[in-house]
Amino acid sequence: MKDYLKFYINGEWVDPVEPRTLEVENPATEESFARISLGSKADVDKAVAAAKAAFPSFSQTSVEFRADLLDKIAAGIQKRMPELASAISDEMGAPMWLANAAQVPAGLGHFATTAAILRGYEWEELKGTTLLRKEPIGVCGFITPWNWPMNQIACKVAPALAAGCTMVLKPSEIAPLDALIFAEILHEAGVPRGVFNLVNGDGPGVGAVLSAHPDVDMMSFTGSTRAGVLVAQAAAPTVKRVAQELGGKSPNIVLPSADLKKAVSGGVMQMMTNTGQSCNAPSRMFVQKDQQDEAIAIARATAESVKVMMPGEATPGAIGPISNGNQFQKVQDLIQVGIDEGATLVAGGTGRPEGFNKGYFTRPTVFANVTNQMTIAREEIFGPVLCILPYDTLEDAIEMANDTVYGLAGYVQGPDKEAHEVANRIRAGQILVNGASPDFSAPFGGYGQSGNGREWGELGFEEFLETKAVIGYKAA
Repeated sequence: MKDYLKFYINGEWVDPVEPRTLEVENPATEESFARISLGSKADVDKAVAAAKAAFPSFSQTSVEFRADLLDKIAAGIQKRMPELASAISDEMGAPMWLANAAQVPAGLGHFATTAAILRGYEWEELKGTTLLRKEPIGVCGFITPWNWPMNQIACKVAPALAAGCTMVLKPSEIAPLDALIFAEILHEAGVPRGVFNLVNGDGPGVGAVLSAHPDVDMMSFTGSTRAGVLVAQAAAPTVKRVAQELGGKSPNIVLPSADLKKAVSGGVMQMMTNTGQSCNAPSRMFVQKDQQDEAIAIARATAESVKVMMPGEATPGAIGPISNGNQFQKVQDLIQVGIDEGATLVAGGTGRPEGFNKGYFTRPTVFANVTNQMTIAREEIFGPVLCILPYDTLEDAIEMANDTVYGLAGYVQGPDKEAHEVANRIRAGQILVNGASPDFSAPFGGYGQSGNGREWGELGFEEFLETKAVIGYKAA
């Protein structure tokens, strides 16, 4: 059992004001392997005060200074990639192959992309006699989740630093260790005192206090829609900006003209990646009803080929455990609901996979003959569970795809021209066509109850900026 009991505030590692600890569990073994401190209002007040004091000077630093800082942080992430990958695997169960190939590199990608954006960004624009000027918004509060921890920290911290903001981070108490290493990287890179602060804690003790704090100018939250509502409610009395990246129930429309084997097998594998714990996972697959039987056979074979393994032993493509006990039980319950409501269980089901008697391991599961009114088609399961929904016409598929409170992402498989036309009609913030890879320069965020605002790329950077109009700046 290792202790990580200090917070990073004002450039120093400090003890919590009120000692209170939480054990961090390895979801593959169900055994605790580390302890962190849980913060309180007093710790948040100290961190916010440090960020507020640092803002006047940091906001006036040069673009080149901040871009160089991002480069140094990226180099630090690169240097400590094995350590970060190991921490992520231990704390949230990511297979080591995935931690090394995607979990940590995602964080690295955001810093590299943001540095390039910063160096080419136009901060001022003259329109007639009015100067439009971009300025940093101020002190930012960040609450990040456990499923892609380094990705979600980096896609907030990188643009905030680039903009000239100061910040307080509350990482997930379920996956806090990579964030502590990240704080060490920022310290070694020379981030000025008070610019970046980290306070561990839970939602009521730290998250709610940070969201409501009068000296915080912006809250950026990633997590469930339920928790996002609480953040927005806490932030409302101080009228601060709130950016939210929340839940999803993303449709994956397989066109009748698509290569069915490639589309279905690819959709299953993408759904299972990270054990289905991705807010943009393609969890609803729409196939033309005359093709459903063939799609079921392909999906069954693909799902049954997905290996479930211990994170340290997993081969590429294999999945690890669900990240925590509460989420594991939720996934198990929803699989049972799918069975009870009459969906056809194609692969997987309740219980642990064969060979596992502990750890939060879940069987890769596929349901078919799902209707859009079933619970498993409407609620975000956040596990390795795919729903196949048959459709009559393409119009029906598009209508069902949009019949959701969410709108984070969408997927289309088929000939490019037709796929692009369908993509334009899906109401979601990001559409991936024919297995396209993520693009760090593309905005990420959703419609409806998937949140507001955008992360990643230039639009994500601009979330941290205010616009000032200086009228009468220059004679026309």
